[in-house]
Amino acid sequence: MIATKLKVLTIIGLLIPTNAFSQVVDENMPFGDKALEIYTTAVELRTAKGHKQVPVLAEYLASEFKKGGFDDKDIHVLPMADTAALVVKYKGDGSLNKKPISISAHMDVVDAFRSDWSRDPFKLIKENGYFFGRGTGDDKLGMTAVVIAFLRLKSEGWVPGRDLIIAFSGDEETGMVTTQALVNEYRYLTDSEFVLNADSGGARIPEDGGRPSSFSMQAAEKTYVTWEMTIRNPGGHSSRPRKDNAIYDLADGLTAIQNYKFPINHNELTLKYFRSTGNKRKDNVGKAMRDFANNPKNQNAISVLYSNGYAGTLGTTCVATMLRGGHAENALSQSATATINCRIFPGTGIQNTLTQLKNVVNNSQIEFLMLGIPTETDPSPLRDDVIAALQEAVDIKYPGLEIIPGMSSGGTDGMHFRAAGIPSYGVNGGYGKASDSFAHGLNERILVQSFYDNLAHWYVLLKAIASPKS
Repeated sequence: MIATKLKVLTIIGLLIPTNAFSQVVDENMPFGDKALEIYTTAVELRTAKGHKQVPVLAEYLASEFKKGGFDDKDIHVLPMADTAALVVKYKGDGSLNKKPISISAHMDVVDAFRSDWSRDPFKLIKENGYFFGRGTGDDKLGMTAVVIAFLRLKSEGWVPGRDLIIAFSGDEETGMVTTQALVNEYRYLTDSEFVLNADSGGARIPEDGGRPSSFSMQAAEKTYVTWEMTIRNPGGHSSRPRKDNAIYDLADGLTAIQNYKFPINHNELTLKYFRSTGNKRKDNVGKAMRDFANNPKNQNAISVLYSNGYAGTLGTTCVATMLRGGHAENALSQSATATINCRIFPGTGIQNTLTQLKNVVNNSQIEFLMLGIPTETDPSPLRDDVIAALQEAVDIKYPGLEIIPGMSSGGTDGMHFRAAGIPSYGVNGGYGKASDSFAHGLNERILVQSFYDNLAHWYVLLKAIASPKS
């Protein structure tokens, strides 16, 4: 009997997370009240483009850091046009003898209109186990958790073994000008060995609850590029149709793009993603993932993955997103323009993608104009120290949950850090159901429990990655 009890106790001991984080994780947790206060203030500030509220949020957060014991000279609000960035240094004792770590998040949001939402988008509403409001997930969830981790750790007298640097941007959802400034003009404030990105990462909770299959860590992003595709025509009276017609010619080009599939691509990161994810699935999609990881030329596997929503992980994608043309209902259009948004697989190249588009359209009269200046980056190298620290943070909620590195099709501030030579890793502890994913959409929401889980996640993560040598 004693031997049996000892065996049971041993098994239970193995199931306890190694970081021994046993504190309550809800509104009663340390700094839980302050977290909700900051989260509410952040969500209720309309930090969308044109409303000039990002500087207000940045100054508010700066005041909280000052009240929390951070030195004025380590807090920098950096105004830029009608937005701003925020940099805060948590000074370490240097015992690790390593460069700083930056932590990125963004203070701005995609705009939302009360007439579209069933609730006020800029009022934090707690209802049926959820927090509703614009930015509750993207990205005031991660932003708040990082702020609270700094304030809580500071209050406890903890000193990291290396500097930790908050680098919050103010226009990630639009031009990313503040992000570029953080890694270029203000590099002397943000220079670091690598970045922990609070705008990506997390795990999908099954719809009926329970344990996720894995935790996703962002280690790469596709290149975001947009072209305007325009064709011009002399036009004329609508009663005298021409053989050539700007709208029809543009439509032919769009149809050609619609029917075109870019070449299949893969790299070490995507193969690892498909193999690890496929091993956890017992359906035909899981088999296709494993088959593709073993042989990226397997056409049957490619077909199954394409038809199940994995086109973005298999290579470059380009899609029409906007149209305009014509000037009068009784006149032939003198021009027609379509907006083509592309997410380019790392290593493919912007110019190569444009050449492919032109070949597919096969109409020399169609002009291509690139909008903005895209940023191409390579995947970040997988680091054992980042993964080990992240595992400690994940284990407090789901002990032993596998971390799988992945590539985002959408863009985050991480791309500009990577472009500046600073690897970036999306490690936010965002846990949610697929059916609750409404970032950029109507009625954005997150589980209330996920809010508090993320506070604990960042608290453990920062201690694990930067605790001083004893």
